Amino acid sequence: MPNNQIASIRKYRKKWQDKVVTWFNQPARKERRRAARKAKAEAVAPRPVAGLLRPVVHGQTVKYNMKKRAGRGFTLEELKEAGIPSKLARSIGIAVDHRRRNRSLESLQENANRLKAYKANLVVFPRRAGKPKAGDASAEELATVQQLKGKLLPGAKPAAALEKVAITAEMKESAYGKLRVERMNARMVGVRAKRAAEAAAAEKDA
Repeated sequence: MPNNQIASIRKYRKKWQDKVVTWFNQPARKERRRAARKAKAEAVAPRPVAGLLRPVVHGQTVKYNMKKRAGRGFTLEELKEAGIPSKLARSIGIAVDHRRRNRSLESLQENANRLKAYKANLVVFPRRAGKPKAGDASAEELATVQQLKGKLLPGAKPAAALEKVAITAEMKESAYGKLRVERMNARMVGVRAKRAAEAAAAEKDA
C-alpha cells in the first residue's frame, strides 16, 4: 500500500485504532534508554555497569546445547579452583549459584580461568578511605581506575583451525564433467556387457 495508507477493507472500518500499531515514539525511547543507562552507571559507580560476573554455560536440550550463554552463578567448585571464597565472591561482584554442578572438566576449567582473569583486573575500593584493608587497591590504582561500561568479560568464540592442503591435478578437474562421465558409464553398463559378450562369441566361432 503506498504511503502506508489504511486499505478500504471491511476489517479496518470499525475500531481500526485497536488493530493498527504505530511506532512514532522510538526516538524518544532511544533517549529514555540512554538516560536510564547513564543513571544506572552513576548509581552503581564505581562498579561495572553490566552487573555481576556470570559464568559461561551451555544451553539446555539437544537443540541449543552447542551454544553458550551467561549462567546464573558460579559453582562452589569453580570458586575453589580459582581460590576465591564463596562469601568473598558475593562481596566483589561475582554471582554464586550453590545448586549448579559441573558436568565436565572443560566447563570447570573455563569458568575458573574466567574468575582468575576477573580477579587479576579487579580493583577493590576500601570501605574507608583512610583505613584500607588487605586486598584493597592502593591510592595510585584508585587514581587511574575507570568504570567499565561495556560487557563484563565477554566470551570469545575460538576461531576454527584452518588446514592447508596442496591442490592436486585431480582436484582441478571439472566435477561436472566427471559426474557426467560416471553417469554415462552407469547407463552404458548393460550395452557394453552385451557388446563384450557378442565379441567373445564371435571370436569363439572364428
